[in-house]
Parts: sequence; structure tokens; C-alpha cells
Amino acid sequence: MLYLSGIHALNVSCTLITCGDWHASGINWHSFVLLESEGSIFVNYGIEQDKTIPDNPGTFNVANHIRALLDLLVQGNYSVAQGMNEDFICNDSYTEEIFQKVSLMRDLDNWPEIDRFMGREYHSEWLKFKEQVKNCEQT
Repeated sequence: MLYLSGIHALNVSCTLITCGDWHASGINWHSFVLLESEGSIFVNYGIEQDKTIPDNPGTFNVANHIRALLDLLVQGNYSVAQGMNEDFICNDSYTEEIFQKVSLMRDLDNWPEIDRFMGREYHSEWLKFKEQVKNCEQT
């Protein structure tokens, strides 16, 4: 399924109770790239259908804010994803879900960078989660 993601999706409201981004007026809505969910480790997770986006006719499939951030991490676009926890998500009730989805990226080549990014964003919460996963894998 083709869908809008990244910074553009962060500037479209979604069904989650998250902050998203608030720079929609500074986004070029005439130039964006659609991603393909088939073949993604997340498949269709977090993709909302029939969303309108500024300055474009019709409707689109759009990543919710969590999926948009996950896509940015997969792409190694950490500078755009910076502020994930406190600026874009702004809701601790999604932390466990985010950690579970991020942990699916362990086999990616850029996992060390993703791991460092998550440590900067979530601090000791991320470290505790990784320790729990490690303990579960050992038993």
C-alpha cells in the first residue's frame, strides 16, 4: 500500500492522541514521496486511510505519528525524528508500543544508531526495556 510518511505525515492529524508537528505551513505539500508498505517490517501497521493532506485533491493513506517516526528511524533520518518522545509523541501511554516496534529493527544495519537515538530520546526507560528483553531472551 502506498502511503505518506515522514515529516509530512507528522503534520497531518491522526487518530492517536499525540502532538505531531505543527509546522504544516512550512511544508512543501506539492513535493512528497509515497512509501510502499509491502516489504516493510511494519507492513500496514499505523497507516490510516482516506486522509486529506493540504493543497492536494483527493485522499491518501497516511502514516500515523508513531509509524511516521518509525519510518524515519528505518531511513536513518534521525535529525527529523529528533524530539520523537517529547515533541511529536507527547504521550507516555504509547511508550511500550513504540519500544516493541523499534525492537523489530534490531537486525537492520543502522541498529546501533537507532539504539543510540532511542537512548537519547527515552533515557533510562529505553535501557530498562532493553534489559527486560535481554532477560526474557535468556530464559
